[in-house]
Amino acid sequence: MVPTDNPISEEKVQLGRRLFYDTRLSANGSYSCASCHQQARAFTDGRAQAVGSTGQTHTRSSLSLTNVAYNATYGWADDKRQSLESQMEVPMYNEHPIELGLKAGDLTVLTRLSTQPDDVARFRAAFPGEPTPVSMPNIVKAIASFERVLLSGNSPLDRYLYKDDRSAISPAARRGLDLFFSSRMRCGQCHSTFNLSGAVTFEGGPRVPLIFHNTGLFTADLGLFEQTRNVRDLGRFRAPTLRNIAVTAPYMHDGSIPTLAKVIEHYSTGGRVGPFREIAVQDSSKYGNVALTGGFSITPQETDDLIAFLQSLTDEEFLANPAFGDPHIK
Repeated sequence: MVPTDNPISEEKVQLGRRLFYDTRLSANGSYSCASCHQQARAFTDGRAQAVGSTGQTHTRSSLSLTNVAYNATYGWADDKRQSLESQMEVPMYNEHPIELGLKAGDLTVLTRLSTQPDDVARFRAAFPGEPTPVSMPNIVKAIASFERVLLSGNSPLDRYLYKDDRSAISPAARRGLDLFFSSRMRCGQCHSTFNLSGAVTFEGGPRVPLIFHNTGLFTADLGLFEQTRNVRDLGRFRAPTLRNIAVTAPYMHDGSIPTLAKVIEHYSTGGRVGPFREIAVQDSSKYGNVALTGGFSITPQETDDLIAFLQSLTDEEFLANPAFGDPHIK
């Protein structure tokens, strides 16, 4: 969704692209948005847990920005931030853990940008008529505008489904598609819609319920519960998009599963073993929909087919599109 107070323009998108790759947006000048969101990895970073600008390791992994404009919520477990603009406050100002390491009210970033004539000119073009175009709210609006154009829709599966290219995916991937949406495996119950994710929102679309899932990891990270303090939200997280999933390893909110084959094994065995898992599966009314990870039977051939389907979600054009790359590199 594009908010009414931040309409998209080409000037704003191009400014946001430059800022996205600009390390001057971190307190110590060492990190940019792109440090944790790298295009070749579908705007993830290849780490199990993200690392902030001061070297602090986070408890969660960096989420993909593939089709991020359609998200109904942002972050792994946050039902409050429902726009890219509000989400950006987290990496900019978060202290536990530190990401970009900025302090609210600190003018350092604005000083770095406002003293460079080229930067000032770009802000004036993106926000015409404003007396002070170089501002923190405008930095946020510009980056959000760039992120909204990070659209992926040309994977082999897209060509198979929407362009009637019967040769776009292999027979194995076609079998994997059927398995993915089968009543036995139920993958599509959490990874649904055109984005193969949780809830999506778009102009003219219906209001959607915000759904979070307990995926049977049972880590020290309490998920949505940390925000709501509702016992039903223990260990519940948003289902991220599976688009370009083959290039975003390692997997899950904590990066604890290294391969797609291991992810399938995790779900087929019903999640990690432990007394809490048994209680949670038996009483999903209290602990969310963890019962969906109750397990399923799967053969080695079916595992290979399911992986082939997941690999068919890779959009090579998106991963290499120069319009999304670092404009500072010539």
